[in-house]
Amino acid sequence: MALEKIESVDRIEVVENGSIQVRTKTAIMEDGKQISGTFHRHVLAPGDDYSGEDARVQSICKATHTSAVIAAYKAVSKGA
Repeated sequence: MALEKIESVDRIEVVENGSIQVRTKTAIMEDGKQISGTFHRHVLAPGDDYSGEDARVQSICKATHTSAVIAAYKAVSKGA
């Protein structure tokens, strides 16, 4: 019986204000079959540091978090 823990980013979503929602799946595998699984979500707002994220997440942040998107996000955040 071999147990293995596998973590992977399984969903990346860009929302209207430029924030990026990242879902990470943690699967516990026994002999190649999943016996347990959990999910964790976190959000990267425009202007957040994303240097520690998965390479795919970094690519999407780089393409999405332009200076215009960051400025618009900060303008709306200040007004709230």
